[in-house]
Amino acid sequence: MAEIYTEELFRFVQDHLSEDPAQLLLSYRGKTTFDLTLAIQQIQARQKAQKKLPSWVANPHLIFPSGVALEQCSSEVTASFKANLVAGTRMVDMTGGAGIDSYFLSNRFKSAVYCELQPELAAIAAHNLELLAPGKFKVYQGDARNFLRQTAESFDLIYIDPARRGEQNQKLYKLSDCEPDIAASWSLLASKASEILVKASPMLDIKQALMELPYLQQVWVVAVRNEVKEVLLHWKSGGKSSCPIIHCVNLHPAGNTTFSFTYEEEAMARHATGELGSVLIEPNAAILKAGAFKLFAARYSLSKLHPNSHLYSATDCPKDIPARIFVIEQEVMQPRKELKKLVPDGKINVITRNYAQSATELKQQYRLQDGGENFLVGTKVGENYRLFYCKLK
Repeated sequence: MAEIYTEELFRFVQDHLSEDPAQLLLSYRGKTTFDLTLAIQQIQARQKAQKKLPSWVANPHLIFPSGVALEQCSSEVTASFKANLVAGTRMVDMTGGAGIDSYFLSNRFKSAVYCELQPELAAIAAHNLELLAPGKFKVYQGDARNFLRQTAESFDLIYIDPARRGEQNQKLYKLSDCEPDIAASWSLLASKASEILVKASPMLDIKQALMELPYLQQVWVVAVRNEVKEVLLHWKSGGKSSCPIIHCVNLHPAGNTTFSFTYEEEAMARHATGELGSVLIEPNAAILKAGAFKLFAARYSLSKLHPNSHLYSATDCPKDIPARIFVIEQEVMQPRKELKKLVPDGKINVITRNYAQSATELKQQYRLQDGGENFLVGTKVGENYRLFYCKLK
Protein backbone atom coordinates (compact mmCIF):
# COMPACT_ATOMS: atom_id res chain seq x y z
CA MET A 1 0.00 0.00 0.00
CA ALA A 2 2.91 2.33 0.75
CA GLU A 3 3.91 2.55 -2.94
CA ILE A 4 0.42 3.75 -3.95
CA TYR A 5 -0.71 5.79 -0.94
CA THR A 6 2.25 8.15 -0.70
CA GLU A 7 2.75 11.02 1.74
CA GLU A 8 2.14 13.39 -1.15
CA LEU A 9 -1.24 11.76 -1.81
CA PHE A 10 -2.20 11.97 1.88
CA ARG A 11 -1.22 15.67 1.97
CA PHE A 12 -3.32 16.38 -1.13
CA VAL A 13 -6.33 14.69 0.47
CA GLN A 14 -5.98 16.73 3.67
CA ASP A 15 -5.48 19.98 1.77
CA HIS A 16 -8.65 19.51 -0.31
CA LEU A 17 -11.07 17.74 2.05
CA SER A 18 -13.75 20.44 1.82
CA GLU A 19 -13.62 20.86 -1.96
CA ASP A 20 -15.74 19.42 -4.77
CA PRO A 21 -14.17 16.10 -5.91
CA ALA A 22 -15.39 16.45 -9.49
CA GLN A 23 -13.85 19.92 -9.81
CA LEU A 24 -10.59 18.69 -8.28
CA LEU A 25 -10.40 15.90 -10.86
CA LEU A 26 -10.73 18.42 -13.67
CA SER A 27 -8.30 20.93 -12.16
CA TYR A 28 -5.46 18.50 -11.32
CA ARG A 29 -5.72 15.88 -14.07
CA GLY A 30 -2.24 15.15 -15.42
CA LYS A 31 -0.59 17.49 -12.89
CA THR A 32 0.22 15.11 -10.01
CA THR A 33 2.91 12.50 -9.46
CA PHE A 34 0.52 10.31 -7.45
CA ASP A 35 -2.69 8.52 -8.52
CA LEU A 36 -5.18 11.39 -8.65
CA THR A 37 -8.19 9.06 -8.97
CA LEU A 38 -7.26 7.34 -5.71
CA ALA A 39 -6.84 10.69 -3.97
CA ILE A 40 -10.27 11.84 -5.18
CA GLN A 41 -11.81 8.57 -3.97
CA GLN A 42 -10.27 9.16 -0.53
CA ILE A 43 -11.66 12.70 -0.40
CA GLN A 44 -15.14 11.45 -1.36
CA ALA A 45 -15.01 8.66 1.22
CA ARG A 46 -13.90 10.99 4.01
CA GLN A 47 -16.65 13.47 3.15
CA LYS A 48 -19.26 10.71 3.33
CA ALA A 49 -17.85 9.28 6.57
CA GLN A 50 -17.46 12.57 8.46
CA LYS A 51 -20.41 11.98 10.80
CA LYS A 52 -20.25 8.20 10.79
CA LEU A 53 -16.52 7.79 11.52
CA PRO A 54 -15.25 11.10 12.93
CA SER A 55 -12.11 9.80 14.67
CA TRP A 56 -11.06 7.82 11.60
CA VAL A 57 -11.63 10.81 9.33
CA ALA A 58 -9.46 12.87 11.70
CA ASN A 59 -6.54 10.46 11.19
CA PRO A 60 -4.79 11.61 7.97
CA HIS A 61 -3.02 8.30 7.30
CA LEU A 62 -5.98 5.93 7.37
CA ILE A 63 -7.23 4.59 4.03
CA PHE A 64 -10.96 4.42 3.34
CA PRO A 65 -12.57 1.76 1.14
CA SER A 66 -15.14 2.77 -1.45
CA GLY A 67 -18.65 1.59 -2.27
CA VAL A 68 -20.62 -0.95 -0.26
CA ALA A 69 -17.88 -1.58 2.33
CA LEU A 70 -18.07 2.01 3.54
CA GLU A 71 -21.85 2.18 3.20
CA GLN A 72 -22.49 -0.98 5.26
CA CYS A 73 -19.83 -0.61 7.93
CA SER A 74 -20.84 0.24 11.48
CA SER A 75 -20.64 3.77 12.77
CA GLU A 76 -18.22 4.52 15.59
CA VAL A 77 -21.21 4.92 17.91
CA THR A 78 -22.59 1.43 17.26
CA ALA A 79 -19.14 -0.16 17.10
CA SER A 80 -18.31 1.28 20.52
CA PHE A 81 -21.61 -0.02 21.87
CA LYS A 82 -20.87 -3.54 20.62
CA ALA A 83 -17.41 -3.46 22.18
CA ASN A 84 -18.96 -2.93 25.61
CA LEU A 85 -20.92 -6.18 25.29
CA VAL A 86 -17.88 -8.45 25.09
CA ALA A 87 -14.35 -8.96 26.44
CA GLY A 88 -11.65 -11.63 26.53
CA THR A 89 -8.21 -12.64 25.31
CA ARG A 90 -8.62 -13.59 21.63
CA MET A 91 -11.26 -12.69 19.07
CA VAL A 92 -11.82 -13.22 15.36
CA ASP A 93 -13.87 -11.07 12.98
CA MET A 94 -15.04 -13.41 10.21
CA THR A 95 -16.26 -10.66 7.86
CA GLY A 96 -13.84 -7.83 8.52
CA GLY A 97 -14.87 -5.43 5.74
CA ALA A 98 -13.73 -1.88 6.45
CA GLY A 99 -12.38 -3.00 9.83
CA ILE A 100 -14.41 -0.59 11.98
CA ASP A 101 -15.98 -3.27 14.18
CA SER A 102 -12.72 -5.25 14.19
CA TYR A 103 -10.84 -2.33 15.65
CA PHE A 104 -13.36 -1.24 18.27
CA LEU A 105 -14.04 -4.80 19.42
CA SER A 106 -10.31 -5.49 19.62
CA ASN A 107 -9.97 -2.81 22.30
CA ARG A 108 -11.54 -5.36 24.65
CA PHE A 109 -9.15 -8.20 23.67
CA LYS A 110 -5.42 -8.84 23.80
CA SER A 111 -5.18 -10.12 20.23
CA ALA A 112 -7.44 -10.35 17.20
CA VAL A 113 -7.80 -11.97 13.78
CA TYR A 114 -9.35 -10.06 10.89
CA CYS A 115 -10.72 -12.17 8.00
CA GLU A 116 -11.91 -10.85 4.64
CA LEU A 117 -12.66 -12.45 1.27
CA GLN A 118 -11.81 -9.42 -0.88
CA PRO A 119 -8.04 -8.90 -1.33
CA GLU A 120 -8.27 -5.11 -1.73
CA LEU A 121 -10.33 -4.68 1.45
CA ALA A 122 -7.99 -6.97 3.37
CA ALA A 123 -4.97 -4.93 2.25
CA ILE A 124 -6.58 -1.64 3.30
CA ALA A 125 -7.58 -3.09 6.68
CA ALA A 126 -4.09 -4.49 7.24
CA HIS A 127 -2.68 -0.99 6.79
CA ASN A 128 -5.25 0.68 9.03
CA LEU A 129 -5.27 -1.88 11.83
CA GLU A 130 -1.49 -1.93 12.11
CA LEU A 131 -1.53 1.86 12.29
CA LEU A 132 -4.24 1.92 14.97
CA ALA A 133 -3.26 -1.17 16.98
CA PRO A 134 0.35 -2.13 16.20
CA GLY A 135 1.04 -5.85 16.54
CA LYS A 136 -2.45 -6.79 17.72
CA PHE A 137 -4.00 -8.10 14.49
CA LYS A 138 -3.38 -11.08 12.27
CA VAL A 139 -4.97 -10.54 8.83
CA TYR A 140 -6.34 -13.54 6.94
CA GLN A 141 -7.45 -12.97 3.34
CA GLY A 142 -9.89 -15.68 2.31
CA ASP A 143 -12.98 -17.52 3.54
CA ALA A 144 -13.05 -17.27 7.34
CA ARG A 145 -14.69 -20.69 7.57
CA ASN A 146 -11.55 -22.19 6.06
CA PHE A 147 -9.47 -20.28 8.60
CA LEU A 148 -11.55 -21.71 11.45
CA ARG A 149 -11.29 -25.25 10.07
CA GLN A 150 -7.52 -24.97 9.68
CA THR A 151 -6.57 -23.30 12.94
CA ALA A 152 -6.00 -25.26 16.12
CA GLU A 153 -6.83 -22.18 18.18
CA SER A 154 -10.12 -21.40 19.87
CA PHE A 155 -11.44 -17.90 20.57
CA ASP A 156 -13.28 -16.04 23.27
CA LEU A 157 -15.36 -14.28 20.60
CA ILE A 158 -16.34 -14.85 17.00
CA TYR A 159 -17.89 -11.75 15.47
CA ILE A 160 -19.67 -11.95 12.14
CA ASP A 161 -21.47 -9.40 9.97
CA PRO A 162 -22.66 -11.44 6.97
CA ALA A 163 -22.82 -9.80 3.53
CA ARG A 164 -26.35 -8.55 2.86
CA ARG A 165 -26.15 -7.83 -0.85
CA GLY A 166 -27.35 -10.22 -3.57
CA GLU A 167 -25.83 -10.85 -6.99
CA GLN A 168 -27.87 -7.96 -8.42
CA ASN A 169 -26.82 -5.70 -5.50
CA GLN A 170 -30.26 -6.07 -3.90
CA LYS A 171 -30.50 -5.84 -0.11
CA LEU A 172 -30.98 -9.12 1.78
CA TYR A 173 -32.58 -9.45 5.19
CA LYS A 174 -33.01 -13.16 6.01
CA LEU A 175 -30.02 -14.79 7.71
CA SER A 176 -30.18 -17.78 5.37
CA ASP A 177 -29.89 -15.49 2.32
CA CYS A 178 -26.74 -13.76 3.58
CA GLU A 179 -23.13 -14.87 3.10
CA PRO A 180 -22.00 -16.78 4.99
CA ASP A 181 -25.14 -18.66 6.02
CA ILE A 182 -24.81 -18.51 9.81
CA ALA A 183 -27.31 -21.27 10.59
CA ALA A 184 -25.53 -23.66 8.22
CA SER A 185 -22.16 -22.73 9.77
CA TRP A 186 -23.28 -22.73 13.40
CA SER A 187 -21.68 -26.03 14.45
CA LEU A 188 -18.30 -24.82 13.18
CA LEU A 189 -18.65 -21.43 14.89
CA ALA A 190 -19.76 -22.88 18.22
CA SER A 191 -16.89 -25.39 18.19
CA LYS A 192 -14.33 -22.58 17.90
CA ALA A 193 -15.62 -19.90 20.29
CA SER A 194 -17.14 -19.50 23.72
CA GLU A 195 -19.12 -16.47 22.52
CA ILE A 196 -20.66 -15.45 19.18
CA LEU A 197 -21.95 -12.01 18.23
CA VAL A 198 -23.79 -11.55 14.92
CA LYS A 199 -24.64 -8.19 13.36
CA ALA A 200 -27.81 -8.44 11.27
CA SER A 201 -29.88 -6.06 9.18
CA PRO A 202 -32.20 -3.59 10.95
CA MET A 203 -34.92 -5.16 8.76
CA LEU A 204 -34.33 -8.63 10.23
CA ASP A 205 -37.40 -10.59 11.30
CA ILE A 206 -36.29 -11.26 14.88
CA LYS A 207 -38.71 -14.09 15.61
CA GLN A 208 -37.71 -15.87 12.42
CA ALA A 209 -34.03 -15.45 13.35
CA LEU A 210 -34.72 -17.02 16.75
CA MET A 211 -36.27 -20.01 14.99
CA GLU A 212 -33.23 -20.32 12.70
CA LEU A 213 -30.82 -19.92 15.64
CA PRO A 214 -32.61 -21.38 18.70
CA TYR A 215 -29.35 -21.30 20.68
CA LEU A 216 -29.35 -17.49 21.14
CA GLN A 217 -29.71 -16.02 24.62
CA GLN A 218 -29.84 -12.29 23.85
CA VAL A 219 -30.90 -9.96 21.05
CA TRP A 220 -29.96 -6.28 20.94
CA VAL A 221 -32.01 -3.93 18.75
CA VAL A 222 -29.77 -0.87 18.44
CA ALA A 223 -31.08 2.54 17.41
CA VAL A 224 -29.12 5.79 17.13
CA ARG A 225 -31.13 8.97 17.69
CA ASN A 226 -34.29 6.85 17.43
CA GLU A 227 -33.40 5.24 14.09
CA VAL A 228 -32.79 1.48 14.17
CA LYS A 229 -29.33 0.76 12.74
CA GLU A 230 -28.68 -2.91 13.48
CA VAL A 231 -29.85 -6.04 15.26
CA LEU A 232 -27.27 -8.00 17.27
CA LEU A 233 -27.64 -11.72 18.00
CA HIS A 234 -25.68 -12.90 21.02
CA TRP A 235 -24.76 -16.44 22.15
CA LYS A 236 -22.57 -17.70 24.99
CA SER A 237 -21.46 -21.26 25.50
CA GLY A 238 -23.26 -22.93 28.38
CA GLY A 239 -25.94 -20.25 28.63
CA LYS A 240 -29.66 -21.01 28.67
CA SER A 241 -31.58 -20.12 25.52
CA SER A 242 -35.17 -21.20 26.28
CA CYS A 243 -36.37 -17.59 26.57
CA PRO A 244 -34.02 -15.06 24.90
CA ILE A 245 -33.92 -11.54 26.32
CA ILE A 246 -34.59 -8.74 23.84
CA HIS A 247 -32.84 -5.45 24.63
CA CYS A 248 -34.17 -2.34 22.87
CA VAL A 249 -31.45 0.31 22.97
CA ASN A 250 -31.56 3.93 21.85
CA LEU A 251 -28.14 5.61 21.72
CA HIS A 252 -28.46 9.37 22.06
CA PRO A 253 -26.16 12.24 23.11
CA ALA A 254 -28.71 13.24 25.75
CA GLY A 255 -28.52 9.78 27.31
CA ASN A 256 -28.99 6.17 26.30
CA THR A 257 -32.11 4.17 27.12
CA THR A 258 -32.74 0.41 27.28
CA PHE A 259 -36.03 -1.49 27.40
CA SER A 260 -35.57 -5.24 27.96
CA PHE A 261 -38.19 -7.96 27.71
CA THR A 262 -38.95 -11.49 26.52
CA TYR A 263 -41.55 -12.59 24.01
CA GLU A 264 -43.18 -14.66 26.75
CA GLU A 265 -43.71 -11.45 28.75
CA GLU A 266 -45.16 -9.77 25.67
CA ALA A 267 -47.60 -12.62 25.07
CA MET A 268 -48.86 -12.49 28.68
CA ALA A 269 -49.11 -8.68 29.02
CA ARG A 270 -52.48 -7.06 29.79
CA HIS A 271 -53.31 -3.38 29.34
CA ALA A 272 -56.13 -0.87 28.89
CA THR A 273 -57.30 -0.07 25.34
CA GLY A 274 -58.87 2.97 23.71
CA GLU A 275 -58.71 5.43 26.61
CA LEU A 276 -57.46 8.90 25.63
CA GLY A 277 -55.56 11.03 28.14
CA SER A 278 -53.75 14.35 27.83
CA VAL A 279 -50.68 13.00 26.03
CA LEU A 280 -49.88 10.70 23.11
CA ILE A 281 -46.87 8.43 23.57
CA GLU A 282 -44.85 6.78 20.81
CA PRO A 283 -42.27 4.19 21.97
CA ASN A 284 -38.70 4.46 20.75
CA ALA A 285 -38.07 2.90 17.35
CA ALA A 286 -36.12 -0.04 18.79
CA ILE A 287 -39.10 -1.03 20.97
CA LEU A 288 -41.44 -0.89 18.00
CA LYS A 289 -39.00 -2.90 15.90
CA ALA A 290 -38.74 -5.59 18.57
CA GLY A 291 -42.52 -5.82 18.93
CA ALA A 292 -43.04 -5.02 22.63
CA PHE A 293 -46.45 -3.54 21.88
CA LYS A 294 -48.58 -4.82 24.77
CA LEU A 295 -45.83 -4.98 27.36
CA PHE A 296 -44.84 -1.35 26.80
CA ALA A 297 -48.38 -0.30 27.76
CA ALA A 298 -48.54 -2.64 30.73
CA ARG A 299 -45.12 -1.70 32.11
CA TYR A 300 -45.86 2.04 32.11
CA SER A 301 -49.60 1.80 32.90
CA LEU A 302 -50.62 3.27 29.56
CA SER A 303 -53.70 2.88 27.42
CA LYS A 304 -53.08 1.49 23.93
CA LEU A 305 -55.26 3.52 21.59
CA HIS A 306 -55.95 0.66 19.18
CA PRO A 307 -54.48 -2.86 18.76
CA ASN A 308 -52.84 -1.80 15.48
CA SER A 309 -51.93 1.82 16.23
CA HIS A 310 -48.86 1.35 18.48
CA LEU A 311 -49.62 4.76 19.98
CA TYR A 312 -50.40 5.06 23.66
CA SER A 313 -51.94 7.58 26.01
CA ALA A 314 -51.98 8.61 29.65
CA THR A 315 -53.14 11.45 31.87
CA ASP A 316 -49.86 11.72 33.78
CA CYS A 317 -46.72 11.06 31.78
CA PRO A 318 -44.41 8.45 33.37
CA LYS A 319 -40.88 9.61 34.17
CA ASP A 320 -37.93 8.39 32.10
CA ILE A 321 -40.14 6.61 29.60
CA PRO A 322 -38.23 5.59 26.41
CA ALA A 323 -40.59 7.36 24.04
CA ARG A 324 -41.62 10.54 22.29
CA ILE A 325 -44.35 12.35 24.20
CA PHE A 326 -46.88 14.58 22.43
CA VAL A 327 -48.96 16.91 24.59
CA ILE A 328 -52.44 17.21 23.05
CA GLU A 329 -53.31 20.88 22.59
CA GLN A 330 -56.62 20.18 20.90
CA GLU A 331 -58.41 17.69 18.71
CA VAL A 332 -58.86 18.86 15.12
CA MET A 333 -62.48 18.22 14.18
CA GLN A 334 -62.73 20.41 11.06
CA PRO A 335 -59.21 20.30 9.57
CA ARG A 336 -59.69 22.67 6.65
CA LYS A 337 -61.06 25.42 8.88
CA GLU A 338 -59.06 24.83 12.07
CA LEU A 339 -55.65 24.27 10.49
CA LYS A 340 -55.72 27.73 8.87
CA LYS A 341 -55.81 29.22 12.35
CA LEU A 342 -53.51 26.72 14.05
CA VAL A 343 -50.92 26.66 11.25
CA PRO A 344 -51.13 29.98 9.37
CA ASP A 345 -47.80 29.44 7.60
CA GLY A 346 -48.69 25.82 6.70
CA LYS A 347 -45.62 24.41 8.46
CA ILE A 348 -46.21 21.53 10.87
CA ASN A 349 -44.75 18.05 11.37
CA VAL A 350 -47.33 15.51 10.23
CA ILE A 351 -47.30 11.87 11.38
CA THR A 352 -49.93 9.16 11.06
CA ARG A 353 -50.17 5.82 12.85
CA ASN A 354 -52.97 3.48 11.72
CA TYR A 355 -54.89 6.40 10.19
CA ALA A 356 -57.22 6.63 7.19
CA GLN A 357 -54.68 8.72 5.26
CA SER A 358 -50.91 8.75 5.07
CA ALA A 359 -48.91 11.74 6.29
CA THR A 360 -48.16 12.62 2.66
CA GLU A 361 -51.85 12.56 1.74
CA LEU A 362 -52.74 14.78 4.70
CA LYS A 363 -50.08 17.31 3.73
CA GLN A 364 -51.28 17.38 0.15
CA GLN A 365 -54.95 17.71 1.09
CA TYR A 366 -54.42 20.62 3.48
CA ARG A 367 -51.37 22.18 1.78
CA LEU A 368 -49.02 21.57 4.69
CA GLN A 369 -45.23 21.32 4.80
CA ASP A 370 -43.05 19.65 7.41
CA GLY A 371 -41.50 22.19 9.72
CA GLY A 372 -41.93 24.15 12.89
CA GLU A 373 -42.09 22.76 16.42
CA ASN A 374 -45.65 21.42 16.54
CA PHE A 375 -47.17 18.15 15.32
CA LEU A 376 -50.33 16.99 13.62
CA VAL A 377 -50.91 13.40 14.68
CA GLY A 378 -53.49 11.18 12.99
CA THR A 379 -54.36 7.83 14.54
CA LYS A 380 -57.18 5.44 15.34
CA VAL A 381 -58.64 5.59 18.86
CA GLY A 382 -61.00 2.70 19.47
CA GLU A 383 -63.03 2.48 16.27
CA ASN A 384 -62.61 6.12 15.19
CA TYR A 385 -59.98 7.97 13.20
CA ARG A 386 -58.94 11.14 15.04
CA LEU A 387 -56.60 14.04 14.39
CA PHE A 388 -54.69 15.92 17.10
CA TYR A 389 -52.72 19.16 17.21
CA CYS A 390 -49.80 18.51 19.60
CA LYS A 391 -46.61 19.89 21.05
CA LEU A 392 -43.60 17.70 21.70
CA LYS A 393 -42.81 17.53 25.40
